[in-house]
Amino acid sequence: MDKILSRLLIKQLVFAKTASEHTGNEWELLLRQARAAGVLSRLALFRSKFACFGAPDFVSPHLDSAHKHWISQKRIVDWELYNLRQVFEQLRIPLILLKGTAYSAANLNAGLGRIFSDIDILVPKPRLQEVKDGLKWSGWLPEQLDGYDKRYYERWMHELPPMRHIQRGTMLDVHHNILPETCALCPDAELLLKAAVNIPGSPFWVLSPADIVLHSASHLFWGGEFDNGLRDLSDLDLLLREFSGKDAGFWQKLLDRATELGLGKPLFYALRYTGKILETPVPEQISLASAVHASGWINQRIMDFLFLRALMPIHPSCNDAWAGLARWLLYIRSHYLRMPLHLLVPHLSRKAWLRIRGIEQQ
Repeated sequence: MDKILSRLLIKQLVFAKTASEHTGNEWELLLRQARAAGVLSRLALFRSKFACFGAPDFVSPHLDSAHKHWISQKRIVDWELYNLRQVFEQLRIPLILLKGTAYSAANLNAGLGRIFSDIDILVPKPRLQEVKDGLKWSGWLPEQLDGYDKRYYERWMHELPPMRHIQRGTMLDVHHNILPETCALCPDAELLLKAAVNIPGSPFWVLSPADIVLHSASHLFWGGEFDNGLRDLSDLDLLLREFSGKDAGFWQKLLDRATELGLGKPLFYALRYTGKILETPVPEQISLASAVHASGWINQRIMDFLFLRALMPIHPSCNDAWAGLARWLLYIRSHYLRMPLHLLVPHLSRKAWLRIRGIEQQ
């Protein structure tokens, strides 16, 4: 892996004005890296909205096309939210949006150019059955699962099985928490629900600013999925920059909230790797305070070895001989962190057996 070539995309994702003096071949490679990382639309917005960088004429059509794709998706999401709103108004439950859906609806910078495949919402667990029934009558039905996967979602996960609309084909994930209940770090969902805030002038709700960051950090560093790892890290970078820019006391509120919810460890990783990779301006005292959750010098060197590879785009120019192993080890780690051993071993054994047989898994 050529370190200079591997950082072409990173340079453009750093949220600052830069002089992009790349050769034609480097621009072509950068576009391929951006597509692999799922951030081409974001680069388009960085250029058009914030003028972070200039690009040669032959690059513009690619960025313009990505921009139009994002606008098209945003229209689809807005229409889906309009329809979901009808369901939740009848149920008299606040419609709380999560992840990319929340960034988009709340007009956060992290929503700019953010492409996502499903809509995520949070509902109170005691009202899950009401929500399922209401969504069913509006055309949202659960994906077909075998008995094992259905029990797995019902007993251990923090969300319902994925739902798909029978006419529009759009996907919906209904969460009742932000981490599985088997995870040692699973927060009290009531605290998240009580702190949720209404988007001004909108019928929709989102988590509080600190909780949005902590959810994003938990999803990335405890979830074990790195297909869009750099995109998710860029989300964190933009969230931290925007919230801290609007509220001088945000950093301390974030630390306090992480302590309250028991999510100090994911926050430590978020601050560490946004700073190392995307140069997020985290105050030194905040980094030091968060470092109490570090695992010791040797363990941290191991985590750096893994995350600094796994968070790169899945593209040959960004991968070295260890990148695949790093992502696999972090995938195993994520299951270990979220499941007790007596569940983990049979679960991973089953997934491995299904993969060997070529059976698609959820």
